[in-house]
Amino acid sequence: MHELSIASSIVKTVLEEVKNRNLKTVTLVSMRIGALTDVVPDSLQFGFEAITKDTILAKTDLHIETISVKGCCNNCQHNFEVFEFVFICPNCESNDIKMSHGNELEIAYIEAED
Repeated sequence: MHELSIASSIVKTVLEEVKNRNLKTVTLVSMRIGALTDVVPDSLQFGFEAITKDTILAKTDLHIETISVKGCCNNCQHNFEVFEFVFICPNCESNDIKMSHGNELEIAYIEAED
């Protein structure tokens, strides 16, 4: 369950920001997670809640935006969304594609009160 270590990293990063910016409370942490990362949002949510239970982040909401897989065909330059992990260009049927979205794993923003 790598979601627990990801949740731990999120908490560590947010607590560093709390300290650096002298924040009183954090109300929201918004994440962007690509479909190719294999992160299970419910497991990440559970891990985040478990880790923050007795901290200043205990009442912080974790919002997770799942980013779909998108690619660009190197053959015909067509941009498209990948469905069901079929990595073939729907325009020319080439499998020579470059992923443009789907690998994200980032804190998009934090809402806090100072």
